[in-house]
Amino acid sequence: MTLEEAVNTLKHHESFGVFVGSIHQMREEAIADMNKAPLEQVQQLSGKILAYDDILQMSNHEEVRRRFNT
Repeated sequence: MTLEEAVNTLKHHESFGVFVGSIHQMREEAIADMNKAPLEQVQQLSGKILAYDDILQMSNHEEVRRRFNT
């Protein structure tokens, strides 16, 4: 099974919507943390944000969000 096939299967389950919504929330929190982070932590937070973005893109976050209103 490819990653795309797995995501297409998972996106029909509400629990996947909750998971993707949690990833989105963690991304937003990391963005907010950048405002108060010392310079040495900015790179670490940027890496987290990029990782969250990758997960959201792979999971078709917008489609899942519309489906389950997360």
